[in-house]
Amino acid sequence: MNEPQAWTPYCGAAPSPAELLARWNFDPLLLLALVAAGGIYAWRAGEARHRRHRFAAAIALLAILFISPFCALTSALFAARVVHHVALTAVAAPLIVLAFASERIRPAGGLATWTALHALVFWLWHAPPIYAWALSGDAAYWLMQATLLGSAFGFWAALRRSPALAGVGALLATMVQMGLLGALITFSGGPLYAPHLVGPQLWGFSPLEDQQLAGLIMWAPAAGLYLAAALVLLGRWLRREARPALP
Repeated sequence: MNEPQAWTPYCGAAPSPAELLARWNFDPLLLLALVAAGGIYAWRAGEARHRRHRFAAAIALLAILFISPFCALTSALFAARVVHHVALTAVAAPLIVLAFASERIRPAGGLATWTALHALVFWLWHAPPIYAWALSGDAAYWLMQATLLGSAFGFWAALRRSPALAGVGALLATMVQMGLLGALITFSGGPLYAPHLVGPQLWGFSPLEDQQLAGLIMWAPAAGLYLAAALVLLGRWLRREARPALP
């Protein structure tokens, strides 16, 4: 692998443990975007209280990912970056979808299309050269975030409007591709991600150890989120099927 260069991603240079708690990101444009999103939702949505709570939870999660010191940690550790991407696509995206009544969200294209598109987007951004490019400037970084969240939003919205068994199949397919990508990252023979050649060493990890931890996170807990969702969906379908028909 080439010698490491000085990476300056959106969240700043990799912090040491002693610096982390001071590394909040108060980007005014980001703060304005989050406040505006919350304000527009509150003004126009007219949704039930439980839906408003889901949207508030999504905004709070986005604040943790992009404003709190966790944002800076993703510059140091690839494992933290994987947690960031999984939280964005498997937690924030479905929360946003569930914050609206199903009839208000009609994604173009079917569930199979969105399942394949989301998998393609996720794999592309974790290809080492493309990932390195994404951390080379703010525009590339936000393109990565927008396409990850956008494709995940489309996936979860399409899943919500699809038959239960089709949804279970899409969730299991996503689980498998997530686990496969995690396994490939875990069992790579050397460090793949140039922006994380130096940062992990500040935290007592070698670049390869950090990468292996990231792969394991993607392989097990991240894929497990989709398995859990599939089991919930399957359980609901079985309960509906078990109900006696009304005379």
